[in-house]
Amino acid sequence: MAYEHIQVERREHVLLVTINRPERRNALHPPASYELEQAFDAYAADDQLWVAIVTGAGSTFCSGNDLKDAALGEERHAELNRRRKAGFGGLCDRHSLFKPVIAAVNGPALGGGFEVVLACDIVIAGKGATFAMAEPRWGRFAKGGAMYRLPRMVPQKLALGLMLTGMTISAEEAHRVGIVNEVVPDDQVLAAARRWAGEILKCAPIAVQVTKQALLTLHLSLEDAIHRELPLVRDAMASPDRVEGTRAFVEKRPPRWSGR
Repeated sequence: MAYEHIQVERREHVLLVTINRPERRNALHPPASYELEQAFDAYAADDQLWVAIVTGAGSTFCSGNDLKDAALGEERHAELNRRRKAGFGGLCDRHSLFKPVIAAVNGPALGGGFEVVLACDIVIAGKGATFAMAEPRWGRFAKGGAMYRLPRMVPQKLALGLMLTGMTISAEEAHRVGIVNEVVPDDQVLAAARRWAGEILKCAPIAVQVTKQALLTLHLSLEDAIHRELPLVRDAMASPDRVEGTRAFVEKRPPRWSGR
């Protein structure tokens, strides 16, 4: 499929999705978000795509909602917005994607851009990356789920400090408090994200998906979470990759995953 606002590259089992609006600091308007939604829909449906990476073109990850476009009249995109189901950036309101998504944060991730980061599973940031929930400074609020995700990731006072002030934090600070998994030199962000993807690919895809699905039980008590039957568990127990993993261990060789 041809895209206008994003670029999509497939390399074996990894999908790279690049927000491609550098002239707007990769700010997203509804058409761009819809293209991201379509790309992640395709990722979810393809049994041979096991890991996705999302990044931004140029020197910005995503500067959030395109307020210049919004100022022209948000009603212009009313019909498109009715078709969108997965929220800002195609990820922020997507709750049944059990395949992993890695954010390769190559620059500022502001407002909605920070929300996209928080909706990802693993975050790699360049040393020059910055993060801010700046919406309140422009009379808006983080309606892409960050108001609920961030307090589940970091201490409440820290979350409130970021959300109530719109203040910016560095990549190093985001790493210190647990928002970012790894900080690397700016020119190594994508390579590091691919390295993390490679580590995930060493694991059976169905096992990775069951593990991510288990995160949906965090709102439950420990006992209820342990005894809850995850829909993907039955698929994992019957998976040929489960047999392959055992054989590979016994034969002392790397497993050859089928994705089934």
